[in-house]
Amino acid sequence: MERLRTADVLALGFMTFSLFLGAGNIIFPPSVGMAAGENVWRVAFGFLITGVGMPLLAVIALARVGGGMDRLTEPLGRFAGLLIAIAIYLSIGPLFATPRTAVVAFEMGMAPFSGNGMWPRLGHSLVFFALSLALALSPGKLVDRMGKLITPVLLIALLILGGGTFLTPVGVIGKSLPAYQDAPMLRGFLDGYLTMDTLGALVFGIVIASAVRDQGITEARLITFYTIIAGLIAAFGLSLIYLALFYLGAKSQNLAGEGLNGVQILSAYTWQTFGFAGKLLLAVAITLACLTTAVGLITACGEFFSSRFAISYRLVVCLVSLFSLWVSNQGLDELIRISTPVLVGLYPLAIVLVGLCLFDRLWLSPRRVFVPVMMVTLIFGVIDAIAAAGFELWIPLFFRHLPLAEQSLGWLLPTALVMLIAAFMDRRLSKEQ
Repeated sequence: MERLRTADVLALGFMTFSLFLGAGNIIFPPSVGMAAGENVWRVAFGFLITGVGMPLLAVIALARVGGGMDRLTEPLGRFAGLLIAIAIYLSIGPLFATPRTAVVAFEMGMAPFSGNGMWPRLGHSLVFFALSLALALSPGKLVDRMGKLITPVLLIALLILGGGTFLTPVGVIGKSLPAYQDAPMLRGFLDGYLTMDTLGALVFGIVIASAVRDQGITEARLITFYTIIAGLIAAFGLSLIYLALFYLGAKSQNLAGEGLNGVQILSAYTWQTFGFAGKLLLAVAITLACLTTAVGLITACGEFFSSRFAISYRLVVCLVSLFSLWVSNQGLDELIRISTPVLVGLYPLAIVLVGLCLFDRLWLSPRRVFVPVMMVTLIFGVIDAIAAAGFELWIPLFFRHLPLAEQSLGWLLPTALVMLIAAFMDRRLSKEQ
């Protein structure tokens, strides 16, 4: 029976960590930590639930079913499952997440040296996506190239920056902004959406499993086992990075001022703490983190669309790279503004889908449970997306007065109630049959 060596398991875990550690993982925790202030650790706890816990559960769910999203959505039917998968792959791919990696890599890695002009931005994005495409064209070599070469360099840079957060603090923890004073854990829970990692896990699962197979593992049980181990390694590393960045942001109010995004906070911190060398170190860390995530996202999109629509893998990754190149030149703030309502709408679907799959042994006929629960989740997800886009007046009063509706969690209780009813009917109908 073929088994992986410890070094290969670590390389697989490092590759998985590098897939997840991208733009959102680095730019959002500092700004959230600054806004959270004295409530930073309660906010961080909520953030870790959706930023680390849910992605890990998604990887485990995919590993258990032994496939990609088509296996997770199978009880919904072919057409509905395909629509959900396409929406997630497009949002995590060329529409939002992949372009965001290039934008953050430029604003934190190159702009401090070249300026924030149009031509430096365009030149950087061309080189960035050319490298991403070159790596994505050989998906079988991702473990060797990313897990054994790129990620160790990334980890060293992050350890230096993270260690400086605790060894050379830049100030004291400031006061919480009003939005983070009431229900700070819930606010952190929602802020965790912005990492897009639960959606990312749904598309990375097949990449991780393919990487295990490329190491010579063919037994389904071992593929599942090593995929889960890789997810645990990635979750541990992400948690450490998040906690350090939250702490940095909470102590940076006097350094960077209020209302700044994570890019500006990290830039100000590294300049004061490490000087010019810090700017170089930050540029290396950010560029590598964003590059590895872009490669993973492009690869995942290539494998999904080429397998479902009989299109050449090479053609898909080329098209995804070109479209992401165009979108990335629209700017970071614009991308965040547009993507937030989409994420608020998609995240409940992803969370509920993962939960239903993890408890699949409780359902006698999965379709009886999946269809009504996901339908209700979709309705409330759309309602929350409309509210997040600033059109609250369009929403009927009934939806606006549901418990947790103000926190964009109005879907939670109705979904749980429908799931209980569907589970009861599932058992009753099965007994009658």
